[in-house]
Amino acid sequence: MVLQRGPCGEKVGSIEDIPAKQATLADGTPVKGVTIRWLISRDDGALTFAMRVFQAEPNSHIPAHKHPWEHEIFVLRGSMKVRIEDKTYEVRERNFIFIPPNTEHEYFIGDEGVEFLCLIPLKPSVSEDYNPCK
Repeated sequence: MVLQRGPCGEKVGSIEDIPAKQATLADGTPVKGVTIRWLISRDDGALTFAMRVFQAEPNSHIPAHKHPWEHEIFVLRGSMKVRIEDKTYEVRERNFIFIPPNTEHEYFIGDEGVEFLCLIPLKPSVSEDYNPCK
């Protein structure tokens, strides 16, 4: 499919239409072995959410971090362990996970790597002092 843009701002395409870029943490630190494709973003006219696809090499790691926005993740292929605060969850193909805002989280990629869809709001969804664990 060829990337198409319509008269009202719509965007239709294939994942292959979007170049993979080096994934980084919010502070700009590169994440080794992990790429990101911004399928839909503010640059496309999205007002509320961004849709991204991450691809991670086998046994790679996305270091611990936290921020005032949530993640909605759906695993397309492969597997990973996701630590949210003190609890670790194993997710694999066709599983989903919600990561609340302001929770420390990190990803431990499985032996076959992982590809996952990740949606985030385009602006922080809570204040910096919000604590969902209370």
